[in-house]
Amino acid sequence: MSVVTLTALTVRYRGALALDIPELAIDEGGIFAIIGPNGSGKSTLLRIIGLLQRPTTGEVRFRDALVSGPRQLEVRRRMATVFQEPLLADTTVFENVALGLRFRRIPAAERRRRAERWLERFGIRDLAGRRARTLSGGEAQRCALARALVLEPEMLLLDEPFSALDPPSRDTLVADLGAILRRERVSTVLVTHDRIEARALADRVAVMMRGRIVQQDTPERLFRTPISDEVARFVGIETIVDGRVESSSAGVVRLEAGGQKIQVAAEAMVGERVRLCLRPEDVTLTPGAIVAAPSSARNRLTGTVAEVVRAGGQARVVVDCGFPLVALITYQSVDELGLTEGARVTATFKATAPHLIRLNTIA
Repeated sequence: MSVVTLTALTVRYRGALALDIPELAIDEGGIFAIIGPNGSGKSTLLRIIGLLQRPTTGEVRFRDALVSGPRQLEVRRRMATVFQEPLLADTTVFENVALGLRFRRIPAAERRRRAERWLERFGIRDLAGRRARTLSGGEAQRCALARALVLEPEMLLLDEPFSALDPPSRDTLVADLGAILRRERVSTVLVTHDRIEARALADRVAVMMRGRIVQQDTPERLFRTPISDEVARFVGIETIVDGRVESSSAGVVRLEAGGQKIQVAAEAMVGERVRLCLRPEDVTLTPGAIVAAPSSARNRLTGTVAEVVRAGGQARVVVDCGFPLVALITYQSVDELGLTEGARVTATFKATAPHLIRLNTIA
């Protein structure tokens, strides 16, 4: 069952089309992530789903009933939203969490029971008597999430809720929130520019570009099988190279790309032009040229290290092997393998690792 359904929906600003969603359904009990670059329409779509903005054309349905006119407020009260900034009142943590319950005239004993439960769930019960304005960023966002979920909403809307947090606070909160949402089966829509957050939390992910959803799938399939090089780059695929299929047999094609012969577990016609996409974490590097060694990886390409960039706990190594091939490895591996610019290396990856985008042309 779908909680929210959008049909033939558009948003125009001064005549310019900002959002174009022919159809979208948000499933009951699932976590739906919307990712995309800045200005792609993510936040506008979230405001439409949350009934904070009216579309120019189209229908919004909540539990299959059309939402319009005075019904909007009634449906809006069945949702809760958490923004990038927690927007806490200048009272205690407990009073912030219980605030919405007080507005809804929930009896004091029930307010306390429910607020204490969610303070406990988010690990901030010991902070209940603290002034909210004294909290750290991670603590404040936990308070905001508890304040939203204490209302037992039928839909939770999250607008970049982790973007202002430092990495340790963000990683811990993402893990804790994911466990809570799945245990409680809260129908959730998450807007984020961070693909790691989307991959960690979501059951389904939609990629938005220029006001349109260009691909929608499970995280595993979307991040592994993008439909275009534009989507591939956005979801973190850095090795993208054009090639031509030379042979095809038993579900494995052999193609030429950048002067290299590469085997890929895929279907394509001989002579067909394709675009190979390879995630950096699927590439293994060893020092020196190709040597015979037991391995399930069919592809072993020799090249030269062109660049080593250390950032975010891992090193990004670019290998020139006829085309730029990117690998993501640990700092320890960089040091142990002696990977410096100009070093000779062998890059290996399985035939199942690459994804082919078929260009529908025969050379």
